[in-house]
Amino acid sequence: MKKMKIELLSPAKDAEVGIAAINHGADAVYIGGPDFGAREKASNSIQDIERLCRHAALFDAKVYVTLNTLLYERELERASKMAYDCWNVGVDALIVQDMQLLNLDLPPIPLHASTQCDNLTLEKVQQLEQLGFEQVVLGRELSLKQIREIREKTTVPLEFFVHGALCVSHSGRCYLSQYIGNRSANRGACAQPCRLPWDLLDENGKVLIKNRHLLCLKDLNNSAHLEELIDAGITSFKIEGRLKDADYVKNVTAFYRQKLDEIINRRSDLEPASYGHCSYTFDINPEKSFNRGFTDYFINGRQKGIGSPFTPKSMGEYVGEVSWCNPLRMEIDTDKTLRNGDGLCFLNQDNELVGLRADVVNIGRDGVHTVSTNRPHGAFRGSKIYRNLDLEWQKQVEASTGNRKMDIDLVLSETGTGYELFAFLRRDARPCVSTQKCDKITANNPEKATENIRKKALQWGDTVFNPINLELKFSEPRLIPASVIGEMKRDLVAKLTEELVENHKNNRGFRRDCACTVSTTVTNPDEIPTALMTCHHCIRYANGMCSKETGQKATPLFIRNGANTFRLEFDCRNCLMTVSAVTD
Repeated sequence: MKKMKIELLSPAKDAEVGIAAINHGADAVYIGGPDFGAREKASNSIQDIERLCRHAALFDAKVYVTLNTLLYERELERASKMAYDCWNVGVDALIVQDMQLLNLDLPPIPLHASTQCDNLTLEKVQQLEQLGFEQVVLGRELSLKQIREIREKTTVPLEFFVHGALCVSHSGRCYLSQYIGNRSANRGACAQPCRLPWDLLDENGKVLIKNRHLLCLKDLNNSAHLEELIDAGITSFKIEGRLKDADYVKNVTAFYRQKLDEIINRRSDLEPASYGHCSYTFDINPEKSFNRGFTDYFINGRQKGIGSPFTPKSMGEYVGEVSWCNPLRMEIDTDKTLRNGDGLCFLNQDNELVGLRADVVNIGRDGVHTVSTNRPHGAFRGSKIYRNLDLEWQKQVEASTGNRKMDIDLVLSETGTGYELFAFLRRDARPCVSTQKCDKITANNPEKATENIRKKALQWGDTVFNPINLELKFSEPRLIPASVIGEMKRDLVAKLTEELVENHKNNRGFRRDCACTVSTTVTNPDEIPTALMTCHHCIRYANGMCSKETGQKATPLFIRNGANTFRLEFDCRNCLMTVSAVTD
């Protein structure tokens, strides 16, 4: 039975972060190229992408480049050139939004349909499959039931976000940033107005809610539903965060690597999409990385509590409650170990986020932490305290290399003029051999000589190769200089590396020919529709005003931030909310 490959797909702000992701367990990474990525602050040179591709190829991991903005006609030729550049340096696929690309002269590089394509229906996914896409990134708003229905009637591999920041609008259908400040999300320049505080008003201008982050959502965390998603048809599990630093990517990638491996290791029908195994030297915990609190969003249908109305900033991990406090000191009942310099935060009695630094931490015999600060902090008894900076943990993550290794078997044998060392990868690849001329010396102390040979031959240091077995084939016990063994190992590292890189590059997938005519209609990136946002998130539902619950008509509401006011309209039959500009 052919096993289903399960892919963990991590974000890469740059090549260094991408390499860190691979080293901490990613089967694939997605990264911006020189142009046309949906995060304009995360662009990378072709040279850096080539460096990332070479490292990923050691583990047969993949690199996807984002070319997922809407394009002006004048940019099409440059986009075509970039596609060729990516293909030539070893990129495995392009993630695209603009269908004009299908009509360009492109290399045979596979194309993935970005979530910016608004892939929320069976009909849309079927269309993309007919157009020759090799993978489709589904909309985050889908439920397990909807994913299952799409899988049953399509064969194209399905990718789904499982962790990270959530856009309140359907991807590819948000124009709020473009309308307010001419910074288009579809051109990679979103200013994130959804994270701002807004007032909520009724039709008569009455303020119903004041100064709340009404469009801000918690962060996605579907780690509890990975096996359900596999059974529903998802094969690529995507972590959001192409603007995130390496510590975030290391921690979250390692977390999902362990979660997926636990499933894969007990199921004979699954296997990871790349090779190698990792070891970690820090406490893997997604709560310690940037998060606004977690939600599994709509995977099990509509639910309350998916918003983050009080702050768009990171809360971090919950550590405990305040049991006593004064303006300069507080006692925290916690089972965590707090340290001097840790960053703490809480919501005060006005639900405003307050941050503070723990200047002096004392732990009493009863385990209660007394935290002193150098300024009043406004905490009160019962305040829930979160830690958004764990200094000791941060140091451990920054020092982590992931230590991803490829297991090999070694055979050291004699030749007519010296010795040869064979390395066999424990996967489908040809063995590599290194030969050295050397005088043959019979060992006077065979046991010690053999021990020294084994010790030297099995030490591969900080390379990605991990020798498991060593077989010695000598006519009689030999004494081999350490320098000879060392030179053969260095030669093998170079040969194995090139073998793996070339194997991966030569065995990449190819883009399928389109089986139908692609519309030549050009999308104008500057065009702004009437509906600036289309959202599954409903402000009425989130704030106890749902017409289905109250029985009252869902009349339009308004949100206001400074001089900007927008109209909210509600399609209660389909549980959708739209945000539109107010016109005179």
